[in-house]
Amino acid sequence: MAKWSGDHALEVLTLALDGEMFALDAGMVREILDLVPITEVPNARAFVGGLINVRGKVVPLADLRVKFGMEIKPPTIDTRIVVIEVELGGEPTILGILADKVYEVTEVAAAALEETPRIGMRWRSDFIRCIGKRGADFIIILDIERVITSTERAYLGPVPGVAAE
Repeated sequence: MAKWSGDHALEVLTLALDGEMFALDAGMVREILDLVPITEVPNARAFVGGLINVRGKVVPLADLRVKFGMEIKPPTIDTRIVVIEVELGGEPTILGILADKVYEVTEVAAAALEETPRIGMRWRSDFIRCIGKRGADFIIILDIERVITSTERAYLGPVPGVAAE
């Protein structure tokens, strides 16, 4: 693998999906919630098929398992919702992401970061910002803005006629 082109460490939130270790840039994380009631949205895309109430605001809920072609499993006692803020179309957007488990906020040294290999990956390489190494383990650091493609962005705006509970 080629070295990652960045020259600084990354502070990330690590989480599990289907037994794999993923990470998000910690700067985009607003809060971590226990599982809350999810309102299904009829005819919505499976990736962003629900809404949650976060402090009185309606927030779309994304399921990365759908996007990555993983088996959909029922929530467990460890399931969490990571509330993030991403820039979409120049606008800050709040989004919830389902995680099987959330581990910690940690710093991954620049020397432990590598570019995403172009082949041999289980997921689309454009969804991955870089790969981090921690001991013998790999951490897949997501480029969440790329994961949320332009077709899904239309589903992240306000939903007419839906008010927060």
